[in-house]
Amino acid sequence: MSDDPKTLVSTEWLAAHINDPDLRVLDASWYLPDMKRDAKAEYGAAHIPGARFFDMDDISDSRSALPHTAPPVEKFMSRMRSLGVGDGHQVVVYDGAGIFSAARVWWLFKLMGKFDVAVLDGGLPKWQAEGRSVEDMAPILKDRHMTARRQSNLIKDVTQVAAASKLGLPVIVDARGAARFRGDQPEPREGLRSGHIPGSLNVPFPTLLTEAGTMKPADELRAVFQQAGVDLTKPIITSCGSGVTAAIINLALERLGHVDHALYDGSWAEWGQFASLAAEKG
Repeated sequence: MSDDPKTLVSTEWLAAHINDPDLRVLDASWYLPDMKRDAKAEYGAAHIPGARFFDMDDISDSRSALPHTAPPVEKFMSRMRSLGVGDGHQVVVYDGAGIFSAARVWWLFKLMGKFDVAVLDGGLPKWQAEGRSVEDMAPILKDRHMTARRQSNLIKDVTQVAAASKLGLPVIVDARGAARFRGDQPEPREGLRSGHIPGSLNVPFPTLLTEAGTMKPADELRAVFQQAGVDLTKPIITSCGSGVTAAIINLALERLGHVDHALYDGSWAEWGQFASLAAEKG
């Protein structure tokens, strides 16, 4: 699939544009506790030249009890301004796992009405495997004005997801692994039930990626969705454990030209808390 500065770009594309004055590169690495990796420390040791660190836990709604939920527009604009990211910039987001948390930040920019943003296909592992340069010095940051306008159609809350579960539309697609989706494996967060939202379909996010950690080509992506029973002609809501890997599904859908999709920000971290919300197993 070709480079698209609004969805996904290759390491070759980034290397060719790395010195463009209006390019901003963001390291959006974030890891689950059981991955035993320190994203900030890894950024400090080695990052793509000029990259700024996007702290997903900090750039979130601090009023929410749920993890790293989407921040208010004002907070997003303020944080981006201090990172020197603003209007007129082409943004490329990557992470240290390949394609993992970067898709969440791509989605977050879209939620804020910023569409000139792409995920680096294969992320830092591919960049380094190709022998491309990294640095350990943080860039000098200059404030840049940013205007943002929240696109409320791209995000769903628990009430909207409960309605979709009951009515069967939009289609709910869960990015968690099959064992967690079925309820065979306990959730990594304490206090959460096992299982999935009734009526939801399972597309574990690794099935959308190649063994090399890049996104599969369009025909293979379509086949993955079809195999999971996902009707790509219908609107889709994505979900996962806490709203991070769900965005990989949104990115894959966008690559296929499917634009009627949204993300359930609370995901199972919210749904799994409440006994009043039905949970299916199997």
